[in-house]
Amino acid sequence: MSVAVIIAVAVSTNGGREILGMRVGPSEAEPFWTDFLRSLMRRGLRGVRLVISDAHEGLKAAAAKVFHATWQRCRVHFMRNAMAHVGKG
Repeated sequence: MSVAVIIAVAVSTNGGREILGMRVGPSEAEPFWTDFLRSLMRRGLRGVRLVISDAHEGLKAAAAKVFHATWQRCRVHFMRNAMAHVGKG
């Protein structure tokens, strides 16, 4: 059975990282992400200004809806996608 496992990691203004939550679900669709992000808010997460991730449309839409935050493409995922179109030489 194929499932999605998502992990939210926060980076504070001083550069410290903290795992905020983890969830297993049927897919990475917007309803799944929205529920997960709202659960983080119920646990006290506030002040999210920037969400950095791969380009899953469901996450982008949920982050805008729940946090009203800016979204940025993850550099690692961007480079992987770009390198898939470039020859090895």
